[in-house]
Amino acid sequence: MAPTLYDKKPEPGDLIEIFRGNYQHWALYVGDGFVVHLAPPSEGPGTRANSMMSVLSDKAKVKKEEIWDVVGHDQWCVNNQLDEKYQVRPIREILREAQAYVDQEMPYCVFRGNCEHFVTDLRYGKAESRQVRQAVGMAAMVGFGILAVAGIAAIFAGGSKKNEEEEEEEEEYK
Repeated sequence: MAPTLYDKKPEPGDLIEIFRGNYQHWALYVGDGFVVHLAPPSEGPGTRANSMMSVLSDKAKVKKEEIWDVVGHDQWCVNNQLDEKYQVRPIREILREAQAYVDQEMPYCVFRGNCEHFVTDLRYGKAESRQVRQAVGMAAMVGFGILAVAGIAAIFAGGSKKNEEEEEEEEEYK
């Protein structure tokens, strides 16, 4: 059995965050030991979401599987952190909608329609992915850092070139 990060047992409608190294996979607990989640269609029953396949795929399939088949040996936790930001839809509606999606193929995009978007839309009626926001924010910070370094380098390079030109002019006047 995979370890949980907390002692909280899932209740129907809870979001399950599964830690897979460089990314998190998300599922919705529907009760009786089962979750519904969005996964690339190439995965067979009981196989785990593969991050590389997720990035390359533009379609995904909604699956209902036992939680332990999805979690494997990875750590996981109940994570309803957006409860503070959004109102939770009625559990009966969440479960009915989740069940209606099972076995359907859906468009998939890491940035606009991934497994986290899918489960947050079920629970809150709002598709949101904090890990995408964090990744985009990190990329922006790295990009700004590179621009800042390039700008500083250009200033210093420009300054030294100007000094060289001034020195050459001074030499000509001597």
